[in-house]
Amino acid sequence: MNWKDLAKNASRALNLISDKKINEVLLVLADEIEEKCSEILKANAFDLAKMEPSNPLYDRLQLTPERVQGIAGDIRNVAKLPSPLGRTLMKTTRPNGMKITKISVPFGVIGVIYEARPNVSFDVFSLCFKSGNACVLKGGSDAHNSNLAIVGLIKNILKQNGLDENIVTLLDAGREATSELLNAVGYVDMIIPRGGFGLISYVRENSKVPVIETGAGVCHTYFDEFGDLEKGKSIVFNSKTRRVSVCNSLDCLILHESRLDDLPELCIKMAEKNVLIYADEPAYRALSGKYPENLLKEADEKSFGTEFLDYIMSVKTVKNVGEAIEQITKYSSKHSECIVTENKEIADIYTKSVDAACVYTNVSTAFTDGAQFGLGAEIGISTQKLHARGPMGLEELTSYKWLIEGDGQVRE
Repeated sequence: MNWKDLAKNASRALNLISDKKINEVLLVLADEIEEKCSEILKANAFDLAKMEPSNPLYDRLQLTPERVQGIAGDIRNVAKLPSPLGRTLMKTTRPNGMKITKISVPFGVIGVIYEARPNVSFDVFSLCFKSGNACVLKGGSDAHNSNLAIVGLIKNILKQNGLDENIVTLLDAGREATSELLNAVGYVDMIIPRGGFGLISYVRENSKVPVIETGAGVCHTYFDEFGDLEKGKSIVFNSKTRRVSVCNSLDCLILHESRLDDLPELCIKMAEKNVLIYADEPAYRALSGKYPENLLKEADEKSFGTEFLDYIMSVKTVKNVGEAIEQITKYSSKHSECIVTENKEIADIYTKSVDAACVYTNVSTAFTDGAQFGLGAEIGISTQKLHARGPMGLEELTSYKWLIEGDGQVRE
């Protein structure tokens, strides 16, 4: 029997497992992750040895004892969350006595294609398992040793607890496996790509299975005429430098022209992290002589609308909030956008007008994360509008069905 049949059968069996049992297995898994931390890190070291530490993706690939501890903590948090299944979404009784109930149910089998982020293997499994879905994982070759160790550990825990190990499937890292997954109509119910623009575009254009787009983040922060400088300094620095390789990191600072004199102060701390700035003409003049010359370049059209995933940022000067919104509308990937302002009216215009999954006022975009939103973990950040938007937690991994009860009613 091939992986498609095995995953489909496992998803049906998963429907009959109680939430109590699922939580018990997740807690055992969290303990096992901590116990086998050294083995996970050893496998991860093989992958890291193939990548230059200077590569911004190195940080996404790297597991550390602290990150493994955090993964175990996230899984425990998922176990504590209420089950998303069997919730009554609507209930009514028709005039003929027919009782109709709308309840939440799993999708069935969820395929996830991702790059160089082995922690995703744990996140996806825990969320899919808790929401009653079997998962098929297609990781990149960069993290294949890590993923093999992680999925092997998960399968052992499933078997030890009398469950079908095919609740989770790890496909080969090659392209043929990607094609097979994208064409698994009737076996896989939904595919979620997690990665850069190229991966997401490829999956969207080639998949015959429904796709939810996640991951690509071209994120902006607009520092308004009424922005607080101290808040702005910490928000811009944190958004850009906390982890440059993740999708919620800042790519473009938009600045009200009246605050050009404050631009060097907004940016100077980033020189400590060697952040390269592509500045438009007014911003370039404001930064010249006040920001390291080797880290300052004049912006061109390619400087905007780029997800850098590196210590790089662009700066765009605007005359008002309307121009800021126009810039975002043109270049945003509809992931995370921020405004720094003390003017509530302008903040209201911004939050109502900007079309993105997450819109922040005086808060770093680094918070776009399922765990930070109280979802336990996330399977990705959806940048589309159908079905799910923003961090996808347990609720977003369910669909629904209608249950109809009667006493012999027939339709005339």
